[in-house]
Amino acid sequence: RSNAGETMAWSESVDTVLASKEGLAAFRAFLKSEFSEENVEFWLACEDFKKTKSSTKIASKARKIYSDFIQADAPKEVNIDFHTKNDISENISEPTLSCFDAAQRSIYSLMAKDSFPRFLRSEVYKELVKKHQDRNQKRWLPFL
Repeated sequence: RSNAGETMAWSESVDTVLASKEGLAAFRAFLKSEFSEENVEFWLACEDFKKTKSSTKIASKARKIYSDFIQADAPKEVNIDFHTKNDISENISEPTLSCFDAAQRSIYSLMAKDSFPRFLRSEVYKELVKKHQDRNQKRWLPFL
């Protein structure tokens, strides 16, 4: 798919943005400008965590995610409900690969319903689309 086509496709869903290297970078930049980049960072940390094979790494990664994003006053604390936070806190001593699933779904939903629509209306996104359209036109219309 062309860059312009890909940029336009991002508007289809938050998944297309998260799956694209450039889309993810743009979305992160946007979230950073809104002081909410912890959401995408948490989501990415969970994606990485779910691919972990070694049991010692599962425990250490789980503790890191917990201390970075979940525990009270965490440096990048994500906004999840009390029950989800409590469940994670109770099970963090013996984490499983699915221990953050509910929190990740909650944060994904928050990004999809809240941050993502604002991202699509943002100057960051509009500039990228324009840049890719301009580049495409130059590629197809070199004689202009």
